[in-house]
Amino acid sequence: MAILFGKNYSRGELERHIGHLSQIAGVRLMELQDGQESCVRIADVRSGSGLRFQISLNRGMDISLAEYKGMSLAWRSPQGDVHPSYFDPKGMGWLKSFPGGLMTGCGLTTAGAPSIDAGEELGIHGRLSNLPASNTKAETEWAGDRCVFKVSGVIRENVIFKENLALYRTIEVELGKSTITLRDKVVNEGFRRSPLMMLYHINLGWPLLDEGSDVHLNARSMKPRDDEADKGAASAMRIPAPISGYKEQVFYHDLIADSGGFASAVLANRKLGLGLFARYRQKELLRFIQWKMVAEGEYVLGFEPANCLVEGRAKERGRETLQFLEPGETREFLVHIGVLDGNAAIDQFESENNLS
Repeated sequence: MAILFGKNYSRGELERHIGHLSQIAGVRLMELQDGQESCVRIADVRSGSGLRFQISLNRGMDISLAEYKGMSLAWRSPQGDVHPSYFDPKGMGWLKSFPGGLMTGCGLTTAGAPSIDAGEELGIHGRLSNLPASNTKAETEWAGDRCVFKVSGVIRENVIFKENLALYRTIEVELGKSTITLRDKVVNEGFRRSPLMMLYHINLGWPLLDEGSDVHLNARSMKPRDDEADKGAASAMRIPAPISGYKEQVFYHDLIADSGGFASAVLANRKLGLGLFARYRQKELLRFIQWKMVAEGEYVLGFEPANCLVEGRAKERGRETLQFLEPGETREFLVHIGVLDGNAAIDQFESENNLS
């Protein structure tokens, strides 16, 4: 059964009221046509609950625009959904085409700061977000009275004489619900051992992110990344109004998973009665990074589940924490991003997941 407009509907009951499912929900494929966004293929998804989001098929199947009942959930950069042909892989060049959006993928072989690792020059956050998906497919699947919208594709990162990795990604949402699920499988399809760095860069923005909203976690500890973050450690969980000249602060949280092995974080805006959670399987994503950037115009909070920190691949190798995939090996990741509608829903989620 789908809950729509406060009532449960079977498939048959819905079909009596509408001419086509697209009247209330569905997936539509389209293409952007202006400026640096030209030729970017988009899957536009509406769940029927008020949740709408767009998947950039040319950009690693990132989730760009996202809104709930007309309210934006994600911060969007001035660049927009830049076509990957404009990607600058050197140094900090990734930032020239960073669109923000609800989720930007970082990886597959490096993430975090630029570095020189084993003689290879690596730019910030890797190539994943600027690689186009192939074999893309949008599906509407009914199973009895349950309907799920799915978008899937394959993103490949390969270099002659080096890595040959494939990310098989499926993004889905159920009719009438407000939780997006990412099911990722990374396969080493080559014959060489390859580094694997995965980071889900979830970018929350106004009006969800606003003065008085706050972050809720269940963590053993929190560590500021550097001296700048140390200045804001005492107020890391609280969101102020935009601040002129603010410098980014990054915090490492050691989250406690629940009995099912999932860790969670929530941004709650109780004035608006709106929250957003990230919930992910911690076995593969041992790290959780909070990126706090509350400057004017760059007013964004990042939730970043990852299998690495954000100081670059060279430091991961030096700490002996760099992960690898052997030839033929597979690693699977599972991430949920969901909306909490109303303070009661926020309270319930926080209580069920022991968040404070």
